Amino acid sequence: MERISYSRRSFLKRTGVASACAAFPFLRVAGQTSPNEKVNLACCGIGNQGAGDINALFATGLCNIVALCDTEMGGKRTQKTLQKFPNAPRFTDFRKMFDKHDKEIDAVLVATPDHSHFVITMEAMRRGKGVFVEKPLAHSFNQIDLLMAAEQKYKVATQMGNQGHSDGNYFQFKTWQEAGVLDNVTKFVAHMNGGRRWHKWKGDPAAIKKAIAKQPNTNNVDWDTWLAHVAEHDFTEQYLNGDWRCFYEFGNGALGDWGAHILDTGHQFLKWGLPTSVEPLKMEGWNPYVFPMASTLLFKVPARGPGLPACDVYWYDGVGNHPELPEGFHGVKTNSNAPASLGGSDQGKALPPGKEIYGDGVIFKGGSHGSTLSVIGGEKADAVKATLPQVPKSPSNHYKNFLLGVKGEEVCRSRFAVSGPLCQFMCLGIIVQNVNAKLEFDPKTRKITNHDAAQALLRIGEPPRKGWEEYFKV
Repeated sequence: MERISYSRRSFLKRTGVASACAAFPFLRVAGQTSPNEKVNLACCGIGNQGAGDINALFATGLCNIVALCDTEMGGKRTQKTLQKFPNAPRFTDFRKMFDKHDKEIDAVLVATPDHSHFVITMEAMRRGKGVFVEKPLAHSFNQIDLLMAAEQKYKVATQMGNQGHSDGNYFQFKTWQEAGVLDNVTKFVAHMNGGRRWHKWKGDPAAIKKAIAKQPNTNNVDWDTWLAHVAEHDFTEQYLNGDWRCFYEFGNGALGDWGAHILDTGHQFLKWGLPTSVEPLKMEGWNPYVFPMASTLLFKVPARGPGLPACDVYWYDGVGNHPELPEGFHGVKTNSNAPASLGGSDQGKALPPGKEIYGDGVIFKGGSHGSTLSVIGGEKADAVKATLPQVPKSPSNHYKNFLLGVKGEEVCRSRFAVSGPLCQFMCLGIIVQNVNAKLEFDPKTRKITNHDAAQALLRIGEPPRKGWEEYFKV
C-alpha cells in the first residue's frame, strides 16, 4: 500500500495555501488536496458493502487507505480488507481513530449500519473531512436535517452511496427532463419485490423476540460503539451481518435500502420535495419490531410549477407484491446495472427492481441503480422516440466523483443537499411502515399534523443515550 508521509495540513503549508487562508479567511480549503496528490481516506465499516466501497474507491487511483475502523475488527467479514491493506492502522472506535490520526485524514468512508451513519459523519465533518456515506444517508428525518446543516457549515465534499447517480440513469434523466421529455408526469411507480432478511420471521413477534435473545459476545465486538447513540440493547449476533436492517431501531428497511437507487433521479429532476401525505395501501405482516412482509405506499406530491403537476408516487415491496404493469412492459428488457447479488434484471426474476413512469401520452420503464429509461407505450410514444435528445456520458463514476470533489475538481452529484431531501422523502414512508397509519404532512412547517407518535419519530427519532448528545448539535 502506497502511503504519503505528509498530512493535508502540512501540504497546505508547503504550497502556501495556509498563508493564503490566513490573509483571506473566507477561502475555505478544508478536505481538499493538490490535483497531483492522492486523498488520504479513512474507512469506517470494512466488511460486506464497506469492503466493496473501499475496493472501488482505491481502484480509482485517487486515494490512499490510511486507517481502517470496524466494530468487528478481525472478524471473518473484515479479513479481505485487512489482508489488502495490512499496514493501515486499525480501530474499533471511530472516535479513537480520529483522535489519533486526525492530521493524516482528508476524507472518510462511512459504510456502517444505517443507525450509526449519522454520528460518524458528524464527527468527520466537524473535523473538516470529506465524507462518502452509504445509503440511506441517516436513520431519521431529524438526523438528515442536521447533516445538511453541517454540510453548509463545514463546506466539505459529501456524497451518498447511491452509485447509479453518476451513471447513465442520472445523465439520461437529467437530459430528458431538461428537454421536456419528462414533463407532466402524474404517476411514478417504484418496486423492489425480492425476499428480505426479515421475511424469515413472517412478522411473528414471538419468533422475532426469540431471535434477538441475549447471547455471549464471543467475537469481542465493540458493542458500545456499534450501538452508537441508540439505547442500550443486549448483545446478539442477530443484529450483525446486515440483519440490523430488519429492525426499526437500526435500519430503514427495503425502502431506505433500494429507494435510494430507484427513486433518486425522479426525486431530484421531477422536483418532488416533500409529500403532503403518505398512505399505507397495503401493510402485510405488520408488527412493532421489524418491517412488514409487504407494503404498498402512496406518496402524494403537490404541483410544483409548469410541467410539474401533482404526482402520485407509489412504492411496492415484499415478495409477490407487484404493481399493475402497463401494456408493453414485458416487451422491453431493462438494461439494469444493479449488482447481480442484489437482484439485477439478469437474475431471471419475474419483476426486477425498477420503476414505471406515466407522463403526458407516454409511459417509460426503468430499472435500478444506473439503469436507463425506455419508452414502452402511450399514444405519443412514437413521436417521443423520434425526438429523444442525445445523452452525454458520465465524466466519472460515483467513487471518482467523490474523490475529485474532495480535491475540488468536481461537484459531488449526490451531495447531502441532493441526497438529504430524497432520504427525508423516504423517511416519511418508513415512519408510515413503523406506525401503520396514514400521515398528513405540511412541507412548509415540516411537521406531521395528524399523528403525535409519528411526529416524535420525525423530529427526534431515538433520543440519544448519555454521552452521545453532542452529535445532535451543529
